[in-house]
Amino acid sequence: MVNFFTADISEADPLISNAINDEVRRQVDGLELIASENFVSEAVLEAAGTVFTNKYAEGYPGKRYYGGCEFADVVEQAAIDRAKEIFGAEHANVQPHSGAQANMAVLLAALDHGDTILGMNLSHGGHLTHGHPLNFSGINYKVADYGVDRESEQIDYDALERSAEENRPKLLICGASAYPRTIDFDRIGAIARGVGAKVMADIAHIAGLVATGLHPSPVPHCEFVTTTTHKTLRGPRGGLILTREEFAKVIDRSVFPGVQGGPLVHIIAAKAVAFGEALRDDFKTYQQQILDNAKALADSLSGTGLRLVSGGTDNHLLLVDVYEGGKGITGKEAEKALDEVHITVNKNTIPFDTQKPFVASGIRLGTPALTTRGMKEPEMQKIGEMIAAIVREPKSDDVKTRVREEVAEMAARFPMYRSRGERDANAAG
Repeated sequence: MVNFFTADISEADPLISNAINDEVRRQVDGLELIASENFVSEAVLEAAGTVFTNKYAEGYPGKRYYGGCEFADVVEQAAIDRAKEIFGAEHANVQPHSGAQANMAVLLAALDHGDTILGMNLSHGGHLTHGHPLNFSGINYKVADYGVDRESEQIDYDALERSAEENRPKLLICGASAYPRTIDFDRIGAIARGVGAKVMADIAHIAGLVATGLHPSPVPHCEFVTTTTHKTLRGPRGGLILTREEFAKVIDRSVFPGVQGGPLVHIIAAKAVAFGEALRDDFKTYQQQILDNAKALADSLSGTGLRLVSGGTDNHLLLVDVYEGGKGITGKEAEKALDEVHITVNKNTIPFDTQKPFVASGIRLGTPALTTRGMKEPEMQKIGEMIAAIVREPKSDDVKTRVREEVAEMAARFPMYRSRGERDANAAG
């Protein structure tokens, strides 16, 4: 009989153990360029795998529905305090399991069923939870949208203002999942106030940049700010809500019991660790390198003749038009070809796309994960050239063999985590 308290996972469940080992190799041996992904520190990884996964802690610190929550209170209060300090917010709720559930809780708090929301069109860079018809946000609320200007491919704030005046939304949603430019939260806040609307800023992608002052903060201009805790913030997968003190109680009720039951205390512990890391001086240096790398990657790709949506990037991500009006390949084809050489990206629609979302005309690239591994501008220059080579000749075995070798060499020079043996040796020494 297996002793579940001492058995190694390789003995207890070889199938899952092998899948974990394969995923480790995939991450270590390849180049991760999905803009919404990052690599957490070993401290965050350790916190996420603790015995706090065993604990139910419905409620909030000091007011739980279960006994035995005194240590859960410690980690959740630490996460709350650190989140407030990072973003200069009056109140933080660290319990949302994801960014989508953070957004759901805000909509539940701010709206009545059938109210009007104004959000960014998904095909222009928005998010499912900003009003997509198949999402809870589009199902439960009346939706108006805004997007980017056809020429500049940047948010058309004049059109946004006209739409707000015409539709009179109760909540204006800003933020994006695939928008490479700076968002003017100040102007969006002014537009919302002009029509009597509240604002929810979803900063899931740019939270690390906002945390370090490298992107303007929405906190002074918006009633509600949501984010994931991974991506540029480099924490565990999860969500976070920031709000003003006047909305604290309604937000907390919307999260629990509104959209969730028991919080994931082990993930909250990992959030607290990540927030502590974000408060260190070197976190801003890291975020600046993310930006520098994104610009270097953009310059490299542009230098090969590939077109970048909006002409470049102000943040951690960029959109590449690989279809080129029918002269190139689809985003789906590019994603597959790059995956074959161990460069991981995702297909993505571009503004005014003529392709379906699961085919798409573009790919989305981001630099947080590779920056975490220590890569800098020279590596971004080379990666841009590798991507272009595959996009230009996606069926060439010679090109794939060459790029695959280049990827392996680069990945080997920038290890992700120290091996267990190295950790044990350092501890013994």
